[in-house]
Amino acid sequence: MPIELSDEMKERIDGALENGTPIVVAYVDEQGAPHLSFRGTTQVLGDDRLAIWARDPAGGLPIAVAQNPQVALLYRDPLARRSLSMSGRAAVAPELNDTVYERSPERERDRDPERKGIAIVVELDQVVSSGPDGVLRMTRH
Repeated sequence: MPIELSDEMKERIDGALENGTPIVVAYVDEQGAPHLSFRGTTQVLGDDRLAIWARDPAGGLPIAVAQNPQVALLYRDPLARRSLSMSGRAAVAPELNDTVYERSPERERDRDPERKGIAIVVELDQVVSSGPDGVLRMTRH
């Protein structure tokens, strides 16, 4: 099944921070060490693309994806018994800085009022959604 995030998936991703279920992003740094970080700015850019605002353009995630674009993202809402496990290819996207910053939750924007950060775009290659109604797997063709 090709990747096409449903409206419910999009709402969950866009509302993850406010729902108390921020998305975790996994990446590998230039030394090959794995890292996990909560990313409250994770947002939907389309049916098969996500974006993240990274407050520090010289930080771990922006630097890492320049060397190794492979990332994984995890959303989990234990009360609703819903999860999204996603993976794809990330890249810095300064041309989307204004859009991604402005669509980020206010409390995240407040942590970077001078807009020193940078947008990162993730082209999703795989999404696995699970919940009370079963499991749905989507893969980029």
